[in-house]
Amino acid sequence: MASGNPFTPSFGVSPPLLVGREGAVGAFAEALEEGLGSPYRATLITGQRGSGKTVLLNALEDEARRRGWVVASETTRPGVAAELAGSTLPALLRQFPGAYDSFFNGAGASVAGVGLNVSRQRVDNFPVQPSLRHTLTTLADAADQAGGGVLITLDEVGRDGLADLQIIAQVVQHAFREGRQVVFAAAGLPTHIQGLLRSPGTTFLRRAERLRLGPVSLTDVARAISEPMAAAGRSIDGEALSVATEGTRGYPFMIQMIGFQLWRASEDDQAVTPDQARSAIEAAGRRVGQLVHEPALAELSSVDRTFLAAMAVDDQPSKMSDIRDRLGVDGNYASQYRLRLIQAELIHAPSYGRVDFLLPHLREYLREHASHDLLTPPASGKDRLATSQSRHSARSPGLPGHGAPTP
Repeated sequence: MASGNPFTPSFGVSPPLLVGREGAVGAFAEALEEGLGSPYRATLITGQRGSGKTVLLNALEDEARRRGWVVASETTRPGVAAELAGSTLPALLRQFPGAYDSFFNGAGASVAGVGLNVSRQRVDNFPVQPSLRHTLTTLADAADQAGGGVLITLDEVGRDGLADLQIIAQVVQHAFREGRQVVFAAAGLPTHIQGLLRSPGTTFLRRAERLRLGPVSLTDVARAISEPMAAAGRSIDGEALSVATEGTRGYPFMIQMIGFQLWRASEDDQAVTPDQARSAIEAAGRRVGQLVHEPALAELSSVDRTFLAAMAVDDQPSKMSDIRDRLGVDGNYASQYRLRLIQAELIHAPSYGRVDFLLPHLREYLREHASHDLLTPPASGKDRLATSQSRHSARSPGLPGHGAPTP
C-alpha cells in the first residue's frame, strides 16, 4: 500500500529529494572544513519566489549540524538582533554548561533596548553587559573548543529589518576579523538583497559570496519527480515523465507542485499516464499563479507590469523593438524597464535585442489576467496606450498599469 503524498509544495519546506543545488551545498561544506579564508563563510542567496532559497538555507544548516556546529536560524524582522543576543544565542550556549554559567555569572543584559535581568552571585565593579557581539564571541569560543563553530542564517531579507541587518552584519564582520569560527548565510528576493547591499553599514556583505538560484536541469527534475514517487509506491516514466518534467521548466516550486498534483491524480500500483501529467501541469500552473505570480507582480510599478503585459503578446522571446512599439516609447525609456525587470529576475535576455520570461507560466498568467487591450499591440503610440490603460484600470486594478507610463 502506498504511503502519503511525498511532495511538499509549501514555501520553505524541504523536498523529499533536493536536486540541482549539490554544488552550492558542497562548496559550503568545504568552507566549514577549510577554515577562515573561505569566501563561502559569508553567503547571500538570491532568487525569485519558489526558486528554493529557504530550502537551500535548510540544507546548509543540516550540513553545519552534521559537523558539530551550532545553528542560529532566524527570519529577518525588526528586533531580530535583540532576539539573537537575548534569546537565540544564549539558548545555544546551554549546550556548553561551563561557558553558559560563566557568561551569566553576575551579568545583566541590554540589547537594542531589550533588557534581561539575571540574579547576581557576586558584585563586580565593572560588570559585563552582554551585547550581541559579546554573546556571539562567547558562543563561538565555546563551540570552537568543542570542535565546531556558529552558523547564523537569516531568511527573507527585506526592508523592514534593515536596521537589525546592519547590526548583525557589523557583529559578524568583527567575528571574522578576530578569527572566530562564525559563518553567515542570508537569503532574500533580488531587489531586497540589492537594497541591503546599498545601505550604509553593510559594506562587509558586499564581499560575500553570491548564490543566484536559477532553473534546475531537466535531468535533475526527472529524478526529483520519479524517485520520490517510486520510494512512496508509485511509478512514472516514459512520455508521462517527459511531459511532467518539461512542464516544470526547471522551476523548483513547480517541481513540487506538479509532483503533488501527479500523486493526487494517480492511483496505487498504476503508472501515471500522460493525460494525468498534463492535468497536473494545469492544476499546478493555477496554484503557482496564486502563490507566486500575484505577489511578484504586486511589488512592481505599473510601468513594469505594462512592460510584462506587452511581452505576453508573444509566444516566444519578445523583440525589444516590438515592445517599444506596443508601449509607444523610445528605446532608452524601454531599456530602463528592461534592466529593472532583469535585475528583479523576472525576465532575461536570451539573445541580443530580445527578452523572455524567467518565471514559468507567467506569460499564460498575464494573458489570463491582464486587460485584453493591453495584450494587443496598439495602432498608435502613447495616447492609445494611455487610453487603453485608463479604460481598463477599474476592471483590472492589479494589472498592469494605471495611466501613461512615467519613469
